[in-house]
Amino acid sequence: MADIKYYDVLLKPVVTEKSLTLQSEKKYTFLVAPEANKVMIREAVEKMFDGVKVKSVTTANHIGKNKRRGMIVGKTAKTKKAVVTLTEDSKDIEFFEGM
Repeated sequence: MADIKYYDVLLKPVVTEKSLTLQSEKKYTFLVAPEANKVMIREAVEKMFDGVKVKSVTTANHIGKNKRRGMIVGKTAKTKKAVVTLTEDSKDIEFFEGM
């Protein structure tokens, strides 16, 4: 496994209706690198956002779908999604404010 730095772990935030309603419970959703584990995700969130303390991390792996275009068969990329729960005394992540 390659050495992954904390800034390579979080790829982008997930902005959907469900993820925006979970923000009231201090739960934030990110797409993360497929080879990242929960400890790496926790460290990345705490280092990238000041004053944030992570309570728990849940992850979900999504395998790539088979896609076809004529005779050519391929697969979409596999992804990994992480839901990060913050502690009650933690600051909110400023990136999501105003959405």
